Amino acid sequence: MSYYDEIAEGYNELHGEEQLNKLKLIAKHLNVDKNTKLLDVGCGTGLSAKVFDCDITGIDPSEQLLKQCPFKTIKANAENLPFKDNEFDVVIAVTCIQNFKDINQGLREIKRVGKNKFALTVLKKSNKKDFILNQIKTIFQVQKVLKDEKDLILLSGVF
Repeated sequence: MSYYDEIAEGYNELHGEEQLNKLKLIAKHLNVDKNTKLLDVGCGTGLSAKVFDCDITGIDPSEQLLKQCPFKTIKANAENLPFKDNEFDVVIAVTCIQNFKDINQGLREIKRVGKNKFALTVLKKSNKKDFILNQIKTIFQVQKVLKDEKDLILLSGVF
């Protein structure tokens, strides 16, 4: 059983407030409406539904977290997204990239399934931070970097 399956029951109590703060900051910079198709990579318990009023699909490798999601989900890894090219108007990945088995492949998959708007966060304390930032800046055209207490939020696309 994975770490996230083990803590799933208390995930929102442990991380909910900080994750919601990041999502609210991202939402201020995204123009979404009910018709926007948004992919939440590493969606966890589906906190993005509290911030975004649109058509959300979530992926996460933790079955126990996905059981709590209020929107449609697929158990999957970022490195192999089961979607068509350019399927989503917006793709977000909040505090999950450091957990990818293959960071470069996961970011390339995010780019492949998204049209032109991406919000990707990098945990400041991650020992992979510099590598992740470099990979994001190589694969995406970053327009803005926002600073949250624990994460850097990189925005790419038309905002």
